[in-house]
Parts: sequence; structure tokens; C-alpha cells
Amino acid sequence: MGKFVISPHFRLQEWVAEEKGYFNSEGLDYEFRSNWEGDDLGKTHATPDKVGAYQNIEQGRQSNVSCACHWTVNVAASAGHGKLYADCYSVAPSGIFVAADSGIRAPQDLKGVPISVGYQSGSHYSTIQALEPYLKPDEIRLSFADGILFGRMEKLVDRKVPACALFSGPYYFVEQLGFRKVIDTTFMIATMLAGDPDPEDVRKYFRALRRAQRDIDLRPERYTHYYRREFPKRFLGEMDTRRWGPGERLVFEPYTREVYEDAFHWIAEHKIFEDGKMGAGRYEDAVVTLASA
Repeated sequence: MGKFVISPHFRLQEWVAEEKGYFNSEGLDYEFRSNWEGDDLGKTHATPDKVGAYQNIEQGRQSNVSCACHWTVNVAASAGHGKLYADCYSVAPSGIFVAADSGIRAPQDLKGVPISVGYQSGSHYSTIQALEPYLKPDEIRLSFADGILFGRMEKLVDRKVPACALFSGPYYFVEQLGFRKVIDTTFMIATMLAGDPDPEDVRKYFRALRRAQRDIDLRPERYTHYYRREFPKRFLGEMDTRRWGPGERLVFEPYTREVYEDAFHWIAEHKIFEDGKMGAGRYEDAVVTLASA
């Protein structure tokens, strides 16, 4: 069995665990890959229309452990593209942002306004979920053609889109620049296990992340500089990560059957996937738990 492959996902925990030597101290034989460092927006963040997190998982990811919004991982696992790791999830601060001088000031002002989101990604589902109390389904207009996270952030900064759903570092960056959050869209992220990783390696990985999470909780200002590692070079000179928050937080509680089924049914009701694409939605087939194994 080869090395356990670790790739950060726009969050701080993997960077902190690597800096502190937590993966090594847990005895994990691993390879650390930074997928986005020094990234070129024009190449990796300019995606075709309706290509997002689910399509990325469907094509196959290189790391043993990867993350996406819990809705996408839920369906991907149901469809046989890996297993949802049910012993931990995370919560990512997220929101819909507009320019400071925009006339959009309340959620209902977004009626008919194109909102840039990632297709079948956290921003897609969470935007619908957040706006449903304010708008009818046919009044919520989503745009999937503006790139994934940093790509659509760039278009918002350049005033090429009127509204944009962002999380993690881009959330804090546009907030720093004075863009206004119209509504909070915070959402859950789940872990996808791909291939056949050694269960003990998975335990070691999450023990290291748990230690990193405690460090971040205690002194977040020491670690927000790691956002710079995954930002495109264009924006590095403007960033002041001392003003930013800790972002995504790992929650070491189970992703239960009730949560799984509730999310699966919500996705089906909203017809986000084509018929037959979601799989059977059987919790026992889609998830893996190692807590008591």
C-alpha cells in the first residue's frame, strides 16, 4: 500500500498539522500535496458551465481523503464513487456577497439576480436553502458558468457578476475589501474516502487534524496566514489575513443516518440531479465509520 496522500482543501487544519508535525507524530506514512499553491486562475478556476464538485469526484480524485459539501459527498457515495466518512464533518462559514455600492441590500432583492455558484457544490445547495424563505424557486437565479471558488471570486472583485456565493478564504477576502454580505449560507462539509485506504491511516489522519483544530481554536491568529498558500498570486498583495477568521471548523460528531437521509431527500425534492444519478440513498452502503472499529 502506498503513501497516504493528503491535500488541503481551502482550510487551515492540514497546514497546521503539517507545520506542527502531527501527521508524523501519529506515525502516518504520507505525502502532502498542495493542489492550489501559486494557482493560475485562468487554467484551474475557469470551469465549463455545470462542472463542479460532483463532477470532480466522479472523475476520481488523487488523494485518499478529500472533502466537498455534505450534499455532494452524500450523493457521490450513494452512487458508488467512494465512501462518506461518518465520524466527523465540518462547518464552513459562507455567504452571498455583493459590491458595497450595490442596490441589493436584502435577500428578497436577489429576486431574478444571477448569483455565481459552483455547480452541484456547496454554494449551489446552500444558496437555494438560504433563499427559500424569501423567494419562490423560479425567482432564484443561479449562474454556474463563472468558475469555481477563486474564479467566481475574481469576477465579483472585477464587478463582472452582481452577486457571488463564497466560503473560506475568499469569504474573508471580499469582506476585507468591503463587499457586503446579503445573507449567510454557512454549510456542512463531509469527507470522502477514495480507493481503499488503511483504516488505521484514516484514524491517524483525523487524530492529527483534531490536534490542529484545538490549536486553531486557541490561537487562530497564528494560523490564518496559511490562507495565502492556496490563493492565486494576483491577490496576495491585497490580503491582510490578520483580519480574517479561522474558517471551516471540524466537528468530531457523527454524520448520522438521520442527517444523511434528510439531506438526500432534500436534494431529490429539488431535482438537483438527473433521474437515476443519485443511487439508492442507502446509508449503510454509502458511509463508513471507524470510531468503534
